[in-house]
Amino acid sequence: MLLAAFFTPGALADSKLLATGGATQFEGQAGGGLVPWAMISGYGDDGEWGGAAAITRVQVDDFELDVAALALGINNRVELSYARQKLRVEPLGLAIRQDVFGGKLRLVGDLVYGVLPQISAGVQYKKNRDFAVPGAVGADSDKGLDYTLSASRLWLDGVVGRNVLTSLTLRSTDANQAGLLGFGNADGSDRDWVAEGSLGVFLNRHWVVGFEYRQKPDRLAAVAEDDWMDAFVGWFPSKHVAVVAAWSDLGDIAGLESQRGWYLSLQLNR
Repeated sequence: MLLAAFFTPGALADSKLLATGGATQFEGQAGGGLVPWAMISGYGDDGEWGGAAAITRVQVDDFELDVAALALGINNRVELSYARQKLRVEPLGLAIRQDVFGGKLRLVGDLVYGVLPQISAGVQYKKNRDFAVPGAVGADSDKGLDYTLSASRLWLDGVVGRNVLTSLTLRSTDANQAGLLGFGNADGSDRDWVAEGSLGVFLNRHWVVGFEYRQKPDRLAAVAEDDWMDAFVGWFPSKHVAVVAAWSDLGDIAGLESQRGWYLSLQLNR
């Protein structure tokens, strides 16, 4: 249904400003690379719809992550998304696949105008399709739910004449490595609240540079889970295309230390 809606002509519009639909983060929702933002995917406003299709590759020392994602934004109020992730663990010669189904609802505020920032609540249902490795390191489930609350603001003429984007997300999660190492742990401890943030400065209306930070819960006794961060550059040549490149530091993953490398995402907007 999501795919059919994306490619069907209809009440499509492009009322929002360039880049205010965001990029597609690796879990399929509108945002940066690592972190979801409060904005709704696409350029549709009230009475309109928009959306995005994206492919992403993350290449660090011992892992490759490929993601294909679709997102649909309706009335600049509701976002529905889907992402298929495939993580290749090069030292072990195996792959872990995960499906992520997302929903987001704009609660109050606006990204650009008015007193309040745009504030959105989100949910991500994740299903790990290859549970052998997550089970071996202590995860106790192959599925889980993340709940998010995001506040984002684009400050026009914010710093030395540049537009500045700020975003903060709070996440409730029981996921290990965003679900790629399963969910929960052997002692059945409760969910964790973690914080995620982004800062971007627009060099002009087409180019943005910035930084993202994603706190991680570190729930498994067998392997450490470090916080994630990246420095990114985004290019928005038109409302139909977005490209994001980043240098990422993902810390230790599944006992393999200091995973650093590049991130590249191509997004097409409809």
